[in-house]
Amino acid sequence: MNGAEALVRTLAAGGVDVCFANPGTSEMHFVAALDRAPGIRCVLNLFEGGATAAADAYARMTGKPAATLLHLGTGLSNALANMHNARKAGTPMVNLVGEHAAAHQRLDCALQSDTLTLARPMSHWVRAVSTAAEIGPAAADALAAARARGGQIATLVLNADASWSDGAAPASIHPDVPLNRVPAERVRQAAAALRAGGALLLVGGQTLRAGPAEIAVAIARTCGVPLRAQSRDPRVERGAGRVAIERLPNATGPGVAALAGFRCVVSIGARPPVANFGHPGQPGQWLPDGCSFLELAGDGDDLVATLEALADEVGARPDPGLRAPLRRPALPTGPVMPEALGLALAALIPENAILIDETLTSGRTFFAATATAAPHDYLALTGGAIGWGIPAAAGAAIACPDRKVVALQADGSGLYTVQALWTHARENLDILTVVFANREYAILRNELKNVGITAPGRNAINMLTLDNPPIDWVHLARGFGVPAQRVETMEDFNKAFAAGVKARGPALIEVLLKPVVS
Repeated sequence: MNGAEALVRTLAAGGVDVCFANPGTSEMHFVAALDRAPGIRCVLNLFEGGATAAADAYARMTGKPAATLLHLGTGLSNALANMHNARKAGTPMVNLVGEHAAAHQRLDCALQSDTLTLARPMSHWVRAVSTAAEIGPAAADALAAARARGGQIATLVLNADASWSDGAAPASIHPDVPLNRVPAERVRQAAAALRAGGALLLVGGQTLRAGPAEIAVAIARTCGVPLRAQSRDPRVERGAGRVAIERLPNATGPGVAALAGFRCVVSIGARPPVANFGHPGQPGQWLPDGCSFLELAGDGDDLVATLEALADEVGARPDPGLRAPLRRPALPTGPVMPEALGLALAALIPENAILIDETLTSGRTFFAATATAAPHDYLALTGGAIGWGIPAAAGAAIACPDRKVVALQADGSGLYTVQALWTHARENLDILTVVFANREYAILRNELKNVGITAPGRNAINMLTLDNPPIDWVHLARGFGVPAQRVETMEDFNKAFAAGVKARGPALIEVLLKPVVS
């Protein structure tokens, strides 16, 4: 058995059944091994960043790692932005990166680079393998690292000659290491802080699944404190039949205002609230002076068990009567506006849908508007590196083929990984992509204001607009094999969205917006 086949068999034995791939010469033996050792579905992505975004969303929906297959250090470089997003999400992922054969590395050929150095900043675990005998055990270690602490990024760099050489064997899979149990004393300390008044309970991660969220609401009500979710979370189960938890704002001004007056923030699975960027005269840290941040449970801790322990400590019991009712608003008419789009989504989202949100400026009202929509899962851009949404939709659809995926996509960031539409078509994935085309980087217009530039000149404006020439998403989508249409009124949007939800397979709606600046 060669190293590539041992790798495939070890991954399959460890529960990896999907590999999102963009292979090159150094990975051809792995590609061939997929035929000899079936059990892993290989999904071709036309860009390596699409592979890592798809693996991210796949793992968020299944709770288990997918693999990615990347070509050398240059291919890994293309994948790093969405590895960053996955790292911020606490996603389990195994990246397989081909490397030149050992003897060839000394020649400094055109594609030679320092692959290990490129991998380390976005990976929790990195290892290079140079012999076939090492591959099976290294693959088992990579899987264990990916599954550790609730989810980590593991990157395995494989010399081509290790893959093609014989003398390899599959390795035994390591048992999972349990998540940490939070000490009882820390639970009592958090309970005392909540009971003392002036506190906020801040939650994230697994606490935002349907059952745990009910426990969090019960704790907050029992202690008489507000409850908020962190502003970006990997996966939220929400909508009718589930409790609604308001998020902290994502912008500095509203974020600081939302936290004003608190003396303590008790966190379960949420990071300290800070600004995305430093701005002149604005705080980076959102907590008010004198406010402490008490992290009851974080990365590597059992968040759900912590919630349950805290509920027992304060005597909280979930109340099913607090679950959100189903409210479908009347379909809005007239011109296309963000607020109207939020109402339309609330009315038309199908039951059990998966929403992928990379709307940025156009979608700021969507989360609140859909709180009482049909029950759905909501996946957010956790790390802020744009170009995630379209390939993430592919990963979610492959993870849950019986569920409709709705990708809510800003036009500027969608162009980073637009080629993932081809994967939607090739795999016949049940994805409705909605592109909100304001034809500019509206979020950067806001950033000009934030840094004190109120009258930008021609050069600055040219760096932020996408309307000369305008980008035609309908023809782009059709060129990748996805049926598409453009809408310019709410009546047309309502009709197109309802039809897209009803139909099976990939489709795209381009929603033409006026520039959105807030």
